[in-house]
Amino acid sequence: MTDTTSIKHPTPLTSGDFTGAEEPFALFAEWFAEAAKSEPNDPNAMALATVDADGLPDVRMVLMKGFDADGFVFYSHIASAKGRELAANPKAALLFHWKSLRRQVRIRGQVTPVSDAEADAYFATRPKQAQIGAWASKQSQPLESRFAFEQAIARIGAKYVIGEVPRPPGWSGWRITPQRFEFWHDRPFRLHDRIEFRREIKGHAWSKVRLYP
Repeated sequence: MTDTTSIKHPTPLTSGDFTGAEEPFALFAEWFAEAAKSEPNDPNAMALATVDADGLPDVRMVLMKGFDADGFVFYSHIASAKGRELAANPKAALLFHWKSLRRQVRIRGQVTPVSDAEADAYFATRPKQAQIGAWASKQSQPLESRFAFEQAIARIGAKYVIGEVPRPPGWSGWRITPQRFEFWHDRPFRLHDRIEFRREIKGHAWSKVRLYP
């Protein structure tokens, strides 16, 4: 729709759609299932925002590897920038943007490490080359050359040429437990739909409010 399209009969602002949802996890699951069918690449990609020791925001794309009523899980190196920032300040924000659906979901909450058993179970599902890469990479640290990294990969690959690759002790995961959800859906003329869910204590009921675009 262009700006020259008549606005005399816009799409109704209330239509019994997602704004009637009363629980955010079920709504997220519904939207994510639709994104899995329509997004050409990585529907589980999410922007992860943290802050450093000076309070300067830091953001990067990561892949969600699971979600349930306890929160949203991703994995990485503990000594990475994100790992160090989360250790110092265990709070984070997430953003899912599904361009094919013209939707986005914002999430904010507390962060906790996953258990060793969870990290081991997920690591075992990764392709072997990715497992070897996790051992070879000193994520976020200076790298003198690509060749040096390839040499490290070759050394680790030779060590584990036969048998399973164990999870590196410096590699694990985190779970973001939401305190805020915001669901956003594009509408013509920027008359977007936005609803926010809030709760301060896990297990308590969610409150919901509709927001101006």
